[in-house]
Amino acid sequence: MIAVERLDQPGELAALTGILHACVLDGASVGFVAPFAEDEAQAFWVDRVFPAVDAGACDLFVARLDGVVIGTVQLMKAAMPNQPHRADVAKLLVHPDHRRHGAGRVLMTALEARACDLGLTLLVLDTRSGDPSQSLYEGIGFQVAGQIPGFCRNVFEDVYEPTTYLYKTLG
Repeated sequence: MIAVERLDQPGELAALTGILHACVLDGASVGFVAPFAEDEAQAFWVDRVFPAVDAGACDLFVARLDGVVIGTVQLMKAAMPNQPHRADVAKLLVHPDHRRHGAGRVLMTALEARACDLGLTLLVLDTRSGDPSQSLYEGIGFQVAGQIPGFCRNVFEDVYEPTTYLYKTLG
């Protein structure tokens, strides 16, 4: 069974680094391009995510299977005073060896529960148009807000692809 927990303090660096590295090398459009070294993946967590967790700007979730971290997602609270009601969903990553077994859905359920606990009423995210993640998001109630052509560079090629923005209103 897949279990999800929120990391209150930075942790699981090796596992998170491995997941990000494997996802990018598998073609995930999550902001990085090949070649992509493990030290770049580690730097992302150390320099960007963990400080945001420490500052309270980000809730970091991990999914475990038999105690092993297999996935992660972030709830990024909006920073501007006119947006206290919303947050961004960032970097839903499931290790390629563990996809299609419900980890993404379980991570998103935990993230949404935390958002509700925080009194948030709107979640926003983006994904490369047509990726399997788009189907997941739409399947759990996210609505398409629109598409921007040529928004993100392909991981492996110098080609620019469209990105779809989605949102979900919480109860």
